[in-house]
Amino acid sequence: MEEGTRSCLLRNRSALEQDIKTSYIMDHLISEEVLNLEEEQKIKAQATQKERAVLLLDLILQKDNYAVISFYNALLNEGYKELAALLQDGLPIISPFTNKVSLDGLTAYVQTVLCEGGVPQRPVVFVDRPVLVRTIRNELYKLEADPGWITIYGMAGCGKSVLAAEALRNHRVLTECFPGGVHWVAVGKQDRAGILVKLQNLCSRFSQGSQTYSSPPLNIEEARDRLRFLMARKYPRSLLVLDDVWDSWVLKCFDVQCRVLITSRDKSITEAVTGNNFLVSVQSGLSNDKGLEVLARFVNLEVSILPEQAHSIVQECKGSPLVVSLIGALLREFPNRWAYYLKQLQNKQFKRIRKSSSYDYEALDEAMAISIEVLEKGHKEYYKDLSVLKKDVKVATKVLCILWEMDTEEVEDILQVFVNKSLLFCDRNGKSFQYYLHDLQLDFLTEQNHDRLPDLHAKVVRQYQKTYKRRFPSPSDEDCMYWYSFLANHMAKAKMDKELYSLMFSMDWIKAKTELMGPAQVINDFVEYRHILDEENSTVRENFQEFLSLEGHLLVQKPFPDIVQLGLCQPDSSEVYRQAKLQAVERAKKGAVYLEWMNKKTLQNLSRLVVRPHRDAVFHACFSHDGLKIASCGADKTLQIFKSETGEKLLDIDAHDDEVLCCAFSPDDKFVATCSSDKTVKVWNVITGQLFKTYSEHSEQVNYCQFSHSQQKILLATCSNDTFLKIWDLRGTSCKNTLFGHMKSVNHCSFSPDDKYLASCSNDGMIKLWETSSANEWKYFDVNKQFRKPDDDDDDDDEVLLKCCMWSSDGAQIIAAAKNILFIFDVKTDDVVAELTTSSYSTIQSCDISLTSPLLAVALLQYSVELWDLELRKRVGDCSGHLSWVHCVRFSMDGSTLLSSSDDQTVRLWEPNEVHSSSAVSLVRDMDAVFQEGEVIVLVSDNKKCLQLINGRTGDVMCQSEVQDSRIRCCCLNQYVNLAAFGRGDGILKVGMKSARFVLQNIGWKRLQFQQNLLIAVGLENGTVKVLELPSGKILRTLIGHTECVQRCQFTSDGITLISSSDDATIRVWNWHTEECKVLEGHTEQVKNFKLLRESQLLSWSFDGTMKVWNFISGELLKSFDYHDGAVLSCDASPDGSKVASASADKSAKIWSLNDAADILVLTGHNACVRSCKFTWDNEYLATGDDNGEIRIWRVRDGSLLHVCPKESEVKDSKHGGWVTDLHFSPNSKILVSTGGYIKWWDMNTGESLQTFYTNGTNLKSIHVSSDFKTFVTIDNIGILYILRMVN
Repeated sequence: MEEGTRSCLLRNRSALEQDIKTSYIMDHLISEEVLNLEEEQKIKAQATQKERAVLLLDLILQKDNYAVISFYNALLNEGYKELAALLQDGLPIISPFTNKVSLDGLTAYVQTVLCEGGVPQRPVVFVDRPVLVRTIRNELYKLEADPGWITIYGMAGCGKSVLAAEALRNHRVLTECFPGGVHWVAVGKQDRAGILVKLQNLCSRFSQGSQTYSSPPLNIEEARDRLRFLMARKYPRSLLVLDDVWDSWVLKCFDVQCRVLITSRDKSITEAVTGNNFLVSVQSGLSNDKGLEVLARFVNLEVSILPEQAHSIVQECKGSPLVVSLIGALLREFPNRWAYYLKQLQNKQFKRIRKSSSYDYEALDEAMAISIEVLEKGHKEYYKDLSVLKKDVKVATKVLCILWEMDTEEVEDILQVFVNKSLLFCDRNGKSFQYYLHDLQLDFLTEQNHDRLPDLHAKVVRQYQKTYKRRFPSPSDEDCMYWYSFLANHMAKAKMDKELYSLMFSMDWIKAKTELMGPAQVINDFVEYRHILDEENSTVRENFQEFLSLEGHLLVQKPFPDIVQLGLCQPDSSEVYRQAKLQAVERAKKGAVYLEWMNKKTLQNLSRLVVRPHRDAVFHACFSHDGLKIASCGADKTLQIFKSETGEKLLDIDAHDDEVLCCAFSPDDKFVATCSSDKTVKVWNVITGQLFKTYSEHSEQVNYCQFSHSQQKILLATCSNDTFLKIWDLRGTSCKNTLFGHMKSVNHCSFSPDDKYLASCSNDGMIKLWETSSANEWKYFDVNKQFRKPDDDDDDDDEVLLKCCMWSSDGAQIIAAAKNILFIFDVKTDDVVAELTTSSYSTIQSCDISLTSPLLAVALLQYSVELWDLELRKRVGDCSGHLSWVHCVRFSMDGSTLLSSSDDQTVRLWEPNEVHSSSAVSLVRDMDAVFQEGEVIVLVSDNKKCLQLINGRTGDVMCQSEVQDSRIRCCCLNQYVNLAAFGRGDGILKVGMKSARFVLQNIGWKRLQFQQNLLIAVGLENGTVKVLELPSGKILRTLIGHTECVQRCQFTSDGITLISSSDDATIRVWNWHTEECKVLEGHTEQVKNFKLLRESQLLSWSFDGTMKVWNFISGELLKSFDYHDGAVLSCDASPDGSKVASASADKSAKIWSLNDAADILVLTGHNACVRSCKFTWDNEYLATGDDNGEIRIWRVRDGSLLHVCPKESEVKDSKHGGWVTDLHFSPNSKILVSTGGYIKWWDMNTGESLQTFYTNGTNLKSIHVSSDFKTFVTIDNIGILYILRMVN
């Protein structure tokens, strides 16, 4: 290490040791082989952060100059710019070569770096433009220390790309400024799908040789994040070159805090991004002298002896390097045609490419025509075939091999002719070549061959079909990306409507393209070609588009889900279902597992679109006034604006320095306001995304913002934790009025329909109405009074937090939410005209009123949205589907669409007009199912405290009970379908109902043909257990004894005995006929569950960590086992009765014998609570599942591990979507089914997943399985029942 460098490190050592965190710094140093793994472990072993920093610096001081450079780069990449600046003056100058080379020369190192980075080679004839090249290099040196943007701008054809590449052909520039290399990307005019392809290719290039990423990113956000990681870790201090950028939004896609060189025609292209920005102007093309020099080199003559026509040709070319090169290439072939080509340029009057084209250069048209005319006849036809290519798309050689039915070598020879004549460009991609036309050339070709284009596109399609026949390209085919991107386009342009229908309405195509490119690309195809597809069958197009819109969030899962299984969940009338069913039946014959959702017709899907715009919780979303856009904001500190029809993202803005809590469109839809925990309010231009205003007068986080309704005078209201409201006029720079009066945080504000008043609500329990013009308080409503008991004098007994307040559409009423109650106040009389109580188990977060109907939407913490009819004062529906807290609801202006945003990172769009009253009833996860002679009977409770008996084959409700006086916590059917019971939380067990109201469906009863009355048992939250007879509804017994919630009840096989367990730590054995009861006491905490064994024995397990065996006939405790250090969460007995398995919160499972306490196997390896366990039917294996979503398969005889499911190689997203809650084996012990966040089936021979069924909700509690392992029943956390049957 150089002495100066060492001294610099020692001088600044104290500051470095004080501030740096070593973990990420070491990642950089290890990736660059400065540190080894042994040294990393030594550093990590140090006790404190400072000690780790001290040791790291000691190791660096022992190393060479390269180590210091690597350390410096690591500081820069990890945000320690100030610390890096301390070392900058002491950095050594090193060369990557041991031999001495010229720092300004074109060395082998430069050639290697530029070749690997895809930088284009010099043109066949190259003329140096030293002033411009030197200017560009001077700007490049400015990127040595910090990231930034350099833009080379100028008119089309002026040589920007060539100049950019030439500036990089310099050893000193590369070694000093960009030791990480140079990476060239040809951008061009692109939509978001095209940019995604560019990003995918770039990430693929960076990931070569790495196992970290096995599949391309599926959206721009994921691609940008991956690119940022790869450039920071693998290519620090490298240069990214974006060639021919047209749109500013493209730069945001590549904004990864690196060094970027741009070529563009737009000088202002970088105004959309932040950071250092430098401009280089290429205001004109070649001078006459340079133009003559180009011609001279093409014809291998001195400029002084060029014919006189040469000067005129250069003038006719108008200085365009491209046009001069085209003419020069022609003259090289025919050096005696100077006069001829001049005459062609002067007299040939080609019409312009397009009137709307931005390429307004007639000389180019003329040069292009001349270039093509002189090609050989065969070559000329091949060149015209290139008219069907897309702009800025590099085409693999294989695509043209297919088009022309030629071998690779033949095609490359033809294309090389075009390259030599400057009619085509070529890039090397590994061992293969990729070809592309300049967009000027392509525009000219398409115009010249306009009448032939449909036939040319048809030729492409026919040749593709001839090559691939009945299969689609695989990812290993070098041409696959081209066909998946553009095959549908070729069919549409060729007017091959039948072929397009066949392609787009094919599940195989949907699967192949979605798996490779993500669902957004396929949805865009359905939108783009809607007018064609609808002529064939608009319903089928809607089927596929709806399928992708609602299941797209699953189709980005890794590993890729089985799209056939997803298709089976579509309505039976859907074409998606029809095709999926055909494929499932064929695959099932070969042993594949597929599930039919038997009762799916009973589920009404109100969702229209599911969008995942954020990387964290979405706190707020709203429609624009025209309904075409949606703005959303959240915990990731961003503002997103996207199309409401397709979810296509329009703007992605890093809006604030902290969580963004609210956003609102201005009444003219030109602006969006945001407010944040960073105490600021900002206003953004909706079109450009530029910041328009920043307001910083609040002293605490700003909770809400809303614009006034009038476009004549636009006001913005905000409210904050500082207890103030403020009103802003967008024409001013400071607050217009501050509204004082609330005593605690103000959570919400809302303008009246006529903008005369502003309503606000606060944690002080008050609603205040303010005059907008004067900012004076007009009146208030004290919601605290609504919760205060008549004899309660304590005003502070219970804090009332008001979350939102809304005006009715006529301004006559105010609706406010506190806890789980909606209060409706009459503004004129101050009276409470109504109270609407939502679910008692959830808190209202947000509410909104439709402007066109009496509907009110309410967002609840408990994952759902409720819809209320304000005229009927009645809840009319639920919108269930979110997987976490719902923060916001908003109607569109026309009331046709409702959106909701949630902690699950999604915005969901609903169609409230489709709601009917039955959707207001949802099931809870307390259920039982009996399988008998091919029929399924499901007993389940709902959120109305009623019991429903459901025909499992049709999903129809056969009968429904009266409302219970306590929440139902468990229920059971007799095994022989003649008894049922339910338990309550008040300690009472009941059998029957005296005045039950039943809804009987004759069709269900006729099919089931019960020979005797059906009896059920139900346990309630209040401790009661009831036994009922159905369908009469008669209460046979009410069993009272438990003092706390009843968690489980079960009949014995004779139907006489009913067993219940409770949170009161007891188990009760009832003769429900006589009400005689034996109490099994011994557990000291809640009984988790119990299981009936042989010979009147019962096994119970508890949160007290023990398992106990009882004789439930005599009530005698036979044995007690204390094998675990934590709560016992699950137990199972082997089918032969020889072994028992237990699973515990102590992260272990154990296999033990009821007869020999010493015979115990301890199963370790789980890293979380082991929540479930199950023996195979052959007694050979045991499955255990934990809270990390991991399942382990063990050999019972010795406790050895057989499989871990899923295998680490299969894990991409989550293992099981949550806890593994239940396990069941098939009778032959070859298949395992498990529940967690969804349902999975596993192959016991390999440990691999056979199938995954994604439920609409999550957190499945258990699953009931038929004895033949063909039918499965479960309920998710949002109350949706799934009766699944294997496809035969």
